[in-house]
Amino acid sequence: MLPSQPLLHAAVLALAVLQALASDTFIAAVYEHAVILPGFTFKPVSPADALALMNKNMDILEGAVKEAAQQGAKIIVTPEDGIYGWSFTREDIYPYLEDIPDPAVNWIPCTDPTRFAPAPVQERLSCMARNNSIYVVANIGDKKPCNSSDPGCPSDGRYQYNTNVVYDSEGKLVARYHKYNLFRKETQFNYPKEPERVTFETPFGKFGIFTCFDILFREPAVVLVSELQVDTVLFPTAWMNVLPFLTAIEFHSAWAMGMGVNLLSANTHNRFLQMTGSGLFTPEGPAAYHYDSQTREGRLLIAELSARPRLSPTYPPAVNWSSYATSIKKLPEKDTFPGAVRRDMFTFSELREEDGNYTVCQGDLCCHLQYRMSNKSNDEVYVLGAFDGLHGSLIKYHWQICTLLKCRSTELTSCGQPVETAQTRFEMFSLSGTFGTNYVFPEVLYSGVQLAPGEFEVLRDGRLTSKHGTSEPVLTVTLFGRLYEKDLPHPLRSSL
Repeated sequence: MLPSQPLLHAAVLALAVLQALASDTFIAAVYEHAVILPGFTFKPVSPADALALMNKNMDILEGAVKEAAQQGAKIIVTPEDGIYGWSFTREDIYPYLEDIPDPAVNWIPCTDPTRFAPAPVQERLSCMARNNSIYVVANIGDKKPCNSSDPGCPSDGRYQYNTNVVYDSEGKLVARYHKYNLFRKETQFNYPKEPERVTFETPFGKFGIFTCFDILFREPAVVLVSELQVDTVLFPTAWMNVLPFLTAIEFHSAWAMGMGVNLLSANTHNRFLQMTGSGLFTPEGPAAYHYDSQTREGRLLIAELSARPRLSPTYPPAVNWSSYATSIKKLPEKDTFPGAVRRDMFTFSELREEDGNYTVCQGDLCCHLQYRMSNKSNDEVYVLGAFDGLHGSLIKYHWQICTLLKCRSTELTSCGQPVETAQTRFEMFSLSGTFGTNYVFPEVLYSGVQLAPGEFEVLRDGRLTSKHGTSEPVLTVTLFGRLYEKDLPHPLRSSL
């Protein structure tokens, strides 16, 4: 049946309006929040006391939301655990949880707070969004009752989920995501039975959402980008920095470049747990970022981003990550030695000269480096390293890593240990590897745990190269490769 002429005209007009409203760019914000934590108790607090603590944190978040909206932001992301903190038992966290409905119910908690069970946190977040005409992304806890007919139902008769929620500029709940890859200490929460692939459309692009540890796995992170083709990923996180490779800004910026999307990363801020590092990351590098392990204050970051980065004229070309490394003649390895980066055993080779070509291999991976140092410090040692294997203690996943790395001291046994400062700059470097995957994430980290936006590039043949030398001393130059198909089965989901 063909539509009538008036209906056809109306549809064409609606499409024209949507196209007119669509923008090539948008202003986005992330807020790194110094969370007010609950005090120690011998038994769970009352719901009233739980809400009182959450309101203290939401008072601060609301200030950030207002400021972001006043500066033109269309969306703001707040951190994982940003409303009630962490280190809960299953029983202790229960007073902080609310029943979060499926967004299909078409609900604005701000204007209809009594439609479902009491939900003061959802009401307040909805009102933040509605009153400031901005999308608000927050992390809270969801509770869902279950019974004995469900073989997976916990003994206390409920599921508890680490949950992200998104409210649009009218305060409507438009997205709900249950974290699929729980970190090893998140025993207060349950795993969803299946990974959730949550996306939503806006006039300024298609968005996907997941949480913290999820970024390291195929489900849902790679699926959202590679299969569902989102433009921007919303990423609440509570990330504890681990040098030399897994600092928040380092890996999150690398992931955005490697995946070719925007990543809005909002971290919690706690200097005692080494939690800091937030940013608005793009396929070309960071638009804005923050890393501060000294002070106690939070930080609001705002930047203008491409709404549809794949259509941008500056969008990086596709990369064959093993093309160059597999085409060159393999150089002989020079005096290699083993070294530990936490639990991972790398193969290292010391860079004894101020310039040269080096090769280091481990497993199926060979890493190649050309370099020239500009002011080699006599008390600093650099190595080329390769790792091809499983990373992690309980939950293991497969990495291939090529890295130019500063050692902690002149003792080779210190190579791979955390170090935050350096003195040596490089006139040039070119790093590549025989990666068995196209999921490779490039990054350069400078002294003081700072990024190097605009100072390096990735060539189509898989070389990570400096553009005009390095303006600051170098900590690491790294290519992180993820072989998702080699991951071991998840040890904690086998009973689900």
